Amino acid sequence: MTEYFDLFGDPDTFPSGRRGRPAHKVTRKSRNKVKMLLALGWSNDRIANAIDCSLPTLKKYYFSELKQRTSQRDRLEAWKFEKLFEQAEKGNVGAMRELDKAIEKNDRMLAAKVIRDAQGDEDAPVPAEKIGKKEKARREAAQIVATSDGEDGWGGLLKPGYKH
Repeated sequence: MTEYFDLFGDPDTFPSGRRGRPAHKVTRKSRNKVKMLLALGWSNDRIANAIDCSLPTLKKYYFSELKQRTSQRDRLEAWKFEKLFEQAEKGNVGAMRELDKAIEKNDRMLAAKVIRDAQGDEDAPVPAEKIGKKEKARREAAQIVATSDGEDGWGGLLKPGYKH
C-alpha cells in the first residue's frame, strides 16, 4: 500500500487516523436543507453541491427526502401558513396582514384552477394531424388529379395506376 506524505514529509492522515475524506454525517439541519431545496425545485446536482457531497452520497443518505420531491412544495407552503397563523394568533399585526395576503393568493390560485378545469373540458383544442412530407405530396397530387379535367394534357398521366 502506498503511503502519502505532506509537504514536510510526514504521513498524510486525518485527525481520526484514517486516510481519505471523512464519511458524510447526516444531520437534522442538512435534512431540512434538502427538503427546502426540493421545495424550491432544485435538481439533485445542485442540492448535492449545496450540502457539499457527491450525487451518489445524496442519493444514499437522503433517498427518503428525494422520494417526496413532488410534495415538498406543498409542505413548505403549509409550513409558511402555519407559522403565519401562530404569529397572528399571538397578536402580531404584520403577521395578520401577511396571512391575509397569503390567503388571497391561495384563493386566486384555486379560482384560476377551477376556471382552467372548466374551460379545459369544453374548449380543449384538438391537435392538428401531423402529416409527413411524403403524405403531404401524395395529398397534393391527389388534389391536382381530382381538379384536372384533361385540358392541360396531364390529367391521364397523373391518374393512379398509369404505367408507362
